Amino acid sequence: MALGPIEVVVLGFPGSQFTGEIRPRIVELVESGTITMVDALFIQKDQDGTVTYLEMEELADHPDFESLESELSAHIDLISGEDADEFAADLEPGSSAVALVFEHTWMKPVRDAVVASGGVLLADIHVPADVVDEVLAAVERA
Repeated sequence: MALGPIEVVVLGFPGSQFTGEIRPRIVELVESGTITMVDALFIQKDQDGTVTYLEMEELADHPDFESLESELSAHIDLISGEDADEFAADLEPGSSAVALVFEHTWMKPVRDAVVASGGVLLADIHVPADVVDEVLAAVERA
């Protein structure tokens, strides 16, 4: 199975506050064929610093992530224990994070066309949204 580009995004939730809006946005992206969920991990750090890791299938009762495993159509375990520990190290006590691994499904036809015409990928650069915001704000001030 040839996959498109894979990305890992770790989203933090200070104070473990959730609004119930995350899963529907992910489902929209999956249903539109924009992304394919590959792996996911929920991380929670208690006030005393104890860390709990939950695979998505273990979150059936969480309103923001319930049944998210149904979106993991190409489930491959790509988040290692070392990755999970690194993500958890950045969390403040009483906070949570979710690590989402997804394929940029939209890119597969482009990749196939590039390969068919003898092309190669020369760069794959990801610019985080907060960096884009900072640059745009600096340009606006100038």
